[in-house]
Amino acid sequence: MWRTLCATGEAAVGSGKRSTTAMPEVNTDNLDKQQVQLLAEMCILIDENDKKIGADTKKNCHLNEKIDKGLLHRAFSVFLFNTEDKLLLQQRSDAKITFPDCFTNTCCSHPLSTPVELEENNAHGVRRAAQRRLRAELGIPLEQVTPEEIVYLTRIHYKARSDGIWGEHEIDYILFVRKNVTLNTDPNEIKSYCYVTQEELKLLLEKASKNEIKITPWFKLIAETFLFKWWDNLHNLNRFVDHEKIHRM
Repeated sequence: MWRTLCATGEAAVGSGKRSTTAMPEVNTDNLDKQQVQLLAEMCILIDENDKKIGADTKKNCHLNEKIDKGLLHRAFSVFLFNTEDKLLLQQRSDAKITFPDCFTNTCCSHPLSTPVELEENNAHGVRRAAQRRLRAELGIPLEQVTPEEIVYLTRIHYKARSDGIWGEHEIDYILFVRKNVTLNTDPNEIKSYCYVTQEELKLLLEKASKNEIKITPWFKLIAETFLFKWWDNLHNLNRFVDHEKIHRM
């Protein structure tokens, strides 16, 4: 189903301060060089209530050794729908260090520990980070999706291992966009992409349940708990906005 529907990556119309930037000795020689460079980015460290407590490298934030000691960072997941209410999915590239080759929602990444992406009022920093990564991964021009057009719904807290070394431990901001956009995907980030209907996504999830394909753990959690309810109400999302609760998954 996926191969017939999707395209490959080609062009188409705080309080306590904490910083532990020393990179642990993990051999990255066999990993993609471009992805390894991104491991030096500084993510936002938070406590379980999403309060900033410092900053650390993307590498440290994704090492199971650090995660097992409680390291937690801020992240976001974008769900972009076109005006036909179809959801844009991507398949992560084989070069990705965590969850390579997995199908997932439109864009998943992290705000950086920079002034413009640290701004917490109405999650404006997170929404700026989402705009940045939509351009970096999918080639969507900045003017096509502005931070003001990104709807911040709620947050989830989850933890998952990718393999014996790498994993995720995030408080994930759920962001919705409904707009037609131009795509020019980066093949180092995205292996394939596709707009799907609800029925097509249900088929994809069924294939994942049979281990015929792989999906990311955060996408699985969101799809099984919230996504279809939100999808049914794309034109009335305000009723689902909840900036107080963090859903512990």
